[in-house]
Order: sequence, then structure tokens, then C-alpha cells
Amino acid sequence: MLNTDLDYGIRGSNTPTYIRGLPIRTFINCCLKHNDMSNFTVLELFAGAGGMALGFEMAGLETEALIEINKDACATLKKNRPQWNVIHQDVSEIDFSKYNADVVAGGFPCQSFSYAGKGLGFEDTRGTLFFEFARAVKEIQPKIFVGENVEGLKNHDNGRTLQTMTKVLTDLGYHLQMKVLNGIDYSVAQKRKRVFLIGTLPGYHFTYPAPHKEKVVLRDALKDVPESKGTKYSQRRYDVMKLVPPGGCWVDLPLDIQKEFMGASFFSGGGRRGMARRISWDEACLTLTTSPSQKQTERCHPEETRPFTIREYARIQSFPDEWQFEGSVSSSYKQIGNAVAVNVAKAVGEQIIHYLQNPNNDTKMIHTKETLVTVPIVQQTSLKQYTEEG
Repeated sequence: MLNTDLDYGIRGSNTPTYIRGLPIRTFINCCLKHNDMSNFTVLELFAGAGGMALGFEMAGLETEALIEINKDACATLKKNRPQWNVIHQDVSEIDFSKYNADVVAGGFPCQSFSYAGKGLGFEDTRGTLFFEFARAVKEIQPKIFVGENVEGLKNHDNGRTLQTMTKVLTDLGYHLQMKVLNGIDYSVAQKRKRVFLIGTLPGYHFTYPAPHKEKVVLRDALKDVPESKGTKYSQRRYDVMKLVPPGGCWVDLPLDIQKEFMGASFFSGGGRRGMARRISWDEACLTLTTSPSQKQTERCHPEETRPFTIREYARIQSFPDEWQFEGSVSSSYKQIGNAVAVNVAKAVGEQIIHYLQNPNNDTKMIHTKETLVTVPIVQQTSLKQYTEEG
């Protein structure tokens, strides 16, 4: 990043091409946006069932557009918020230049990039959903962007995935920060760790939300939960799961059933404690997945021998009871399992508003308590460092 406010791209030129590290067009657009006192708007890619959008709305942000390709998820968004601009379309077909959102957000998946050119630049990511996210940032030039991903992003493809993302996003003229947020710290009855990549204007700093003092456990989240549809165990799975105590898992089964249930995994040292897992009332749930009864990630009700219902799933993700999910039972589980926990999104959204309302005050980064974190080194490739707030 440049040390001077003005940077002349060509030696001897009298016309600055960069101001404070931003391309001059980006800097001017951002300054014009900062003078706009209207409500702050968000364009979200890969919007899913609306976990992030709903949390942002609760925080006070307004939706400019939500882009989603899954028809059931789009139906869910339109059912609950008819006034939202929901675009059911392949994100690669969207012309982002016509939008003027203050915030670009999205939960793009981990995808490996092609490294044939070794350039690790914007074009190297073409064909991935991250490319579309970066393209949205490039064309809209928001004041801030938010990328959400699984914790495994940090080490995906031996660190090369994050390395490429970091270079692409910083090359677009943004200061990049990263932090792992856990749902349990933000009034979510779930141990759900997600990476939040935040891009801000150079010289400015985003402050991540502070953890809430009180933690929510399953007993709190599922109190008076409405009845709803849900999946059921097979008879054999039921016979196994009824033997597991609250808070227990496969290791609490009789030895002969352990061997039968675990198969080869038992003889290779066993499996993770998520297998044959019954959650207890007095703990936060383990991370919800797209199905409540997968063998590797079992999530059994504390008292009844069954998977969580749709409404229980939604409560654990901090969706309000009035938020309805369109589509089949399996589709509803998938939408909920893929969503950003609503209360986490709300906490992040509140900090986004704080950042946008105070661009020249306490968000200005001089010497903040940041920790430089180095991504795992890839052979023959030097990695840039990115910042993670401690």
C-alpha cells in the first residue's frame, strides 16, 4: 500500500492515477457515496434463504438486490419479504455496474483456482463463484464488502485459495481484514465458526463485533418451539440412537454396537465425536449441516430419539418463527444449514453501519491492535499477509 495520499502512476506525470491507494475513479465514487445521507444499502450474492439479509435488515441496512440461483431459496426470500428485489438468475449473467450499493456481501464457496498462469490475479479466478464476487466489488466499488466462508478456507488447497483471494481483493484497492466468528458468541445456540473477510477503504479499519457476554444453549433456543415437519430415522438408526445419552455420542454405545455402527472407522481409531451425537439441553448445538441425520454429523434431539425438526433447525440458526421456508423438507433443511446465522449477521451489520457512519472518526486505522497472520506457504509461491483482528 502506498504511503502518500497521491500516487502518480507514470513517473513524471502530473496527473495522479491513485489517491490513498485507490484508483482515482473508485476514490471519487466512494467520496460521493459518503456524502449521501440516505440509508445504507446492500447487494448480496448467493443470498440463499436470507440469513445474512435478515440479520442486516435487523441491524438497519437496506437491501438493494439479492441474487440467488436456487428456486426454493428465491421462493423463501419472496415469501417472507415481497418488497425485496430478489433476482433468480445465474450470478455470472448479472451486470453489476448498474448498482450503487454501499455494501457488497456474499458467502461464496471454497473453490480451487487454476494456477497455470502463476499470475494469481483477477483473471486467474474466472470460472469460480469467487470471481463473480470480486467482479461485483470491482464494478460496484462499494464502501465496504463482506465475504463469508467456512473456517476451512484458511487452509483450503494448502493456503493457495486464500492467497489468491487476498491478492485479488487487495489489487482492487481495498484493505483486507479477516476474522473467524463463532455463532455461540453472538446469541446463537450453535458452535458455528465462519470466516468473515472484510474489505474497507485504504486507511480505514473495521471493528468486528465484540462477543456477547451471555451464551445461549439449546434449552433457551428451543423453548416453546412450534411444531413442524421433519425427517425421521430408519428403524436401525433409531435403535442405535436411543442408546445414546444427552451430550453423548458413539463412544457411549455398547462395544458391540460401536463396532457395528462405526464399521472400519472403529478399527482405525474411531471417528469424530459428531457421529451418533445426541445434543444436551445445556449446551450449544454442534454446527448444523444441510441434513440433520448424516452419519458423520449426527444431531439428535436431547430427549426424543429423532433429528431436529425444520423449526428447531431454524431456531438454532436464530431465524424467527415467522420466517417460512419454501420447498420440500430436505430443501428446507438445506436452506437453513447453508444460511448465515441471523444473529451473527445482525452483529456484523451493526458494525458495518458504525463503520459507514464514522468514516473519518474512530474507524480510521493508524496503529490498531491487529495481528498479522500468514497463510500456509505454497511451494514456489510467496504469500502475502493479511490482517486478522485479535
